[in-house]
Amino acid sequence: MVEFETALLAVAAAFVLFAVVALYRVYDGPTTHDRVIAVNVAGTNTVIAITLVAAAFQQSTFLDVALVYALLNFLLSIAFSKFNVERGGVL
Repeated sequence: MVEFETALLAVAAAFVLFAVVALYRVYDGPTTHDRVIAVNVAGTNTVIAITLVAAAFQQSTFLDVALVYALLNFLLSIAFSKFNVERGGVL
């Protein structure tokens, strides 16, 4: 089973790399909408990576952390969208 755990950690590392690429879009995004979507993508990739690490190490407490992080990621997207619409922008 060591190979399966190693494969899970390798896939988790790939998702972390995808999150870093998405953070580049946050920095260099031409519009605010691109930045919001990139933050959401980076957060989702982080949740997936945490879940894969939880499966690799068989730690269910990591799943609680991933769930809380996913909820915070969702609330951040909703809050930013509400803020942007109230300022006059439309998402």
